[in-house]
Amino acid sequence: MAEELHIAKGDKNEKYSLLYKQIEAVIESENDLIANMANISSMIQSTFNFLWTGFYRVIDEELVLGPFQGPLACSRIKYGRGVCGTAWKEKRTQVVPDVDKFPGHIACSSSSRSEIVVPVIKEGNVTAVLDIDSECLETFDNTDRYWLEKIAGILDK
Repeated sequence: MAEELHIAKGDKNEKYSLLYKQIEAVIESENDLIANMANISSMIQSTFNFLWTGFYRVIDEELVLGPFQGPLACSRIKYGRGVCGTAWKEKRTQVVPDVDKFPGHIACSSSSRSEIVVPVIKEGNVTAVLDIDSECLETFDNTDRYWLEKIAGILDK
């Protein structure tokens, strides 16, 4: 059992590496942002089977729900509110091992236990965030941060 866990953890980097190459191939000839966000959400979800994977786009002064995979989600999030709004405000990835301990966490789903939110930054401004929720505590680590920031970086073009 311990060996299986070690292999599974080691495989995460390999899964992300392959996923990144697949995402690059899928979106290289597509310039529609929404289409690319939809495919990226689907590909991440298919690879890792998280609770929720998707994007919120910055529209006016709010994050507005974009393409996603998973259960019902909050439609709008204010600047600086919750994990997504904090990632937007601070322009940096938020890794939250236990959402119940994050001040001001917005519970769109009571099943969410941990979360990672990666800002999509174009010309110094956050244009969207990639939000991923897990049903398990402490799901996300620096491997997730590294690869998801790299994936989000594809959208800054």
